[in-house]
Amino acid sequence: MTRSEQLFERAVKRIPGGVNSPVRSYGAIGEAPRFIEKADKCYIYDVDGNRYVDYIDSWGPMILGHNFPEIRESVIKACENGLSFGCATGIEVEIAEFICEHIPHVDMIRMVNSGTEAVMSAIRAARGYTGKDKIIKFAGCYHGHSDCLLVSAGSGVMASGIPDSAGVPKGCTQDTMTATYNDAASVEALLKQEEGNVAAVIVEAVGANMGVVPPKPGFLKRLRELCDEHNCLLIFDEVITGFRLAFGGAAEYFGIRPDLVTYGKIIGAGMPVGAYGGRKEIMELISPCGPVYQAGTLSGNPVAMAAGFTQLKYLYEHQEIYKELKTKGEKLYGGLKKIVEEKGLPYQVNYDSSLASIFFTDQEVKDYVSAKTSDLDLFAKYFKGMLKRGIHLAPSQFEAMFLSTAHTDEVIDETLEAMRGALGDL
Repeated sequence: MTRSEQLFERAVKRIPGGVNSPVRSYGAIGEAPRFIEKADKCYIYDVDGNRYVDYIDSWGPMILGHNFPEIRESVIKACENGLSFGCATGIEVEIAEFICEHIPHVDMIRMVNSGTEAVMSAIRAARGYTGKDKIIKFAGCYHGHSDCLLVSAGSGVMASGIPDSAGVPKGCTQDTMTATYNDAASVEALLKQEEGNVAAVIVEAVGANMGVVPPKPGFLKRLRELCDEHNCLLIFDEVITGFRLAFGGAAEYFGIRPDLVTYGKIIGAGMPVGAYGGRKEIMELISPCGPVYQAGTLSGNPVAMAAGFTQLKYLYEHQEIYKELKTKGEKLYGGLKKIVEEKGLPYQVNYDSSLASIFFTDQEVKDYVSAKTSDLDLFAKYFKGMLKRGIHLAPSQFEAMFLSTAHTDEVIDETLEAMRGALGDL
């Protein structure tokens, strides 16, 4: 057995499924997950000494590559002063000021510890501000594992939520309605059906949890119009897209102004961080300023803030990175699309800037239903073929590929050759 297999054999005895997050499981692939020991630039190294080109990027935050020197040094320096105080710190003020001064749609921001916390809190704030209970989400869009958002992503429009996890009472999802991504008419129908009862529409501006599904032209703009027409809030879940598609996230990238926005991952440069922010009159309702309660002992942790602030400042000062990532994305993902076309394969390659997915289906993938037509057995074979060639992808059809500035043109060329070979194996 490899050391990864040995560790997994031990892990399954003490950790549910042998992993601390389902996205790390290789269950769909039929293998033991690779246990990673270290990472640098665009590479990760497993406990058996194997090196892989990494396209997970810790699920997005490593936009500058792994072990970026300035971020590493900021964390070491912060640790010298202590790890956690449970008290207010100056760096919390600095990062809040920096974000609010440079993101036009964020007047105030509250730090939390994860994307799940951020979304849960933003929805509570939206309900507190509007005095309404209903929320609308989209099939295939993942917003964390809080009870009210674990709703089955079925086909078409669902008028009421059905819990998508054991342990979630039906009452927790009765106010969650599910619309169809890229179909604004499905949202309009729900808003009319529940006229005056909808607090917010929440959306991943680029779907990235059913594989990558970009918004159709006009879709996000229409959501903004509908929210204004029906007096409810528009929440952008930018846990993946925030500070990645542009410094101002998907809101800047697509030119749409949300009322609230949620962040995670990238705002901490890999440390456990989340945040939510938006219009002042909404955020002023958050405790201790207002009646909407939300708290967290480790929120604004000084070590995490040091890492995140260093990364955000670097990204702001080097915004040419976003053009660079878009060019890299076109080279890699556009190159993959050409390989698929040259081989006459009936597969779909969806991408936007540094995010992408390949779907093993002959249907255009524009929403959750079409994404689910992808052949999972073919994906598993493709994944194994890529892993064999030293390329580490997310072990799930319904996750994204992430590019970083550390992925050089040479590495991208190597990846394209691996893709050609892995597709040839199929």
